[in-house]
Amino acid sequence: MDFVAPSSESLSHMGTVAAIVVSVFALLGLLSAIHAVMHARTPQGSMGWAVALFAFPIVSVPLYWLFGRTQFGEYVEAMREIDRRVEQVLEEERDTVLAGHMVRDDDDRGELAAFRRLASFPFTTGNGARLLVDGEETFPAILEAIAKAERYILFQFYILRADALGQRFKEALIEKAKAGVKVYVLYDDIGSLTLSRRYRRELREAGIEVSGFPGRRSVLRRFRVNFRNHRKIVVVDGQVAFCGGLNVGVEYLHQDKKLTPWRDTHIRIDGPMVKGLQLSFAKDWYFSTDRTVPGLDWQATVCEDDRTGLVLASGPADEIESGSLLFAHAIAAAEKRVWIASPYFVPDSAVFSALQIAAMRGVDVRVVMPEMSDSVLFKFVPYAYLPDLSRVGVRVFLFKPGFMHQKVLLVDNDYAAVTSANFDNRSFRLNFEITALFADADLCRDVEAMLERDLASATELAPDFVTSKGWLFRFAVRVTRVLSPLL
Repeated sequence: MDFVAPSSESLSHMGTVAAIVVSVFALLGLLSAIHAVMHARTPQGSMGWAVALFAFPIVSVPLYWLFGRTQFGEYVEAMREIDRRVEQVLEEERDTVLAGHMVRDDDDRGELAAFRRLASFPFTTGNGARLLVDGEETFPAILEAIAKAERYILFQFYILRADALGQRFKEALIEKAKAGVKVYVLYDDIGSLTLSRRYRRELREAGIEVSGFPGRRSVLRRFRVNFRNHRKIVVVDGQVAFCGGLNVGVEYLHQDKKLTPWRDTHIRIDGPMVKGLQLSFAKDWYFSTDRTVPGLDWQATVCEDDRTGLVLASGPADEIESGSLLFAHAIAAAEKRVWIASPYFVPDSAVFSALQIAAMRGVDVRVVMPEMSDSVLFKFVPYAYLPDLSRVGVRVFLFKPGFMHQKVLLVDNDYAAVTSANFDNRSFRLNFEITALFADADLCRDVEAMLERDLASATELAPDFVTSKGWLFRFAVRVTRVLSPLL
């Protein structure tokens, strides 16, 4: 076939169309940049998006409206509605059962007051807590609690897979549903994108209530993939609950070809704190389905362990940066040590500054990250902050055996947190996260022993590690640092 060159008229038409497209995207880039400046939660995020939208509008405009949004107004409205529905019940409980276990101002260390103002549920005494290390301890403990359920089960995970582990949970939940137990299953639409329709159908056919998050919203709202419900919560009969870093997938049982062994941490909670986890689920369920969860037990029971703790359900609907502020405040309260274990370490300015100042005060600050990453974007993250951290005495460790996914904070012998939140901008500002914070010396010792075992399997990075590497490696590290506000 002979080649036929386009006519001058065709070329002129194509040029006109191209010019119109470029102009339209340039205008959209300008308007989007203005929106970013007005609505982004940090100056770094505003600047990063504004530059990208000005320089590369054709690429950046779609990405911004998919990933750059930081507000979730409709969630706030839904939360206000459920607050109105349950507030009377909660007030009654706080005036009766919870009243005897809430930490009061007059017997309160000063820093506890700030924690309490940030949290979604107050500091209470009379709680029980047991660390669950890796999937071998976590999943049997959850399955055992499910098997003992008599009234209801609230089951929420960011990732729910239909693999062998997912089948075990499905069978356990269906068995309880057939026995008359009410079961509610909530998963994130993005995190559980591969969850099969058959899996969901089999749950529903057994009488189980199932919903994704954010649920049945408008088409435009469903494209807001930047907002993800990263919480992992299981509540049984309002008496026992679980939260932490593990999702439902066989990789959490060391069955991933690349990331094995998988290191993670969860926690079992008894006592008044269970109500905080239950309240978080109830709010997410209402937002996803426009329905409340009937018949929830708000009567608090007391555990003999008598641990003091609170629950923080943080997310993009918060009026203030509650997730970031909670960790910054905990670090600022440190006198002897701050140990952090996180798979993704991209701290915002508040947390980063708190770590630096703590180290300069002589606090033993250690950050443990995995050497192996499950994300290309985070491959160079462990090294991006190393020069600035090492300069003030912060010690950075790389966990060697497999992939470390746990999210744990230890401050002195005073505070220990097990959370679903990573130490990054996404978890602090864009994800819906859940954190269990304990002010309990015994639990702190348990967390200390656990992290000491992890540190024994980690290698400390030398302060000059980055500068000793080649130009290409150092360039990749710098690019990671520049892009950190957008990660």
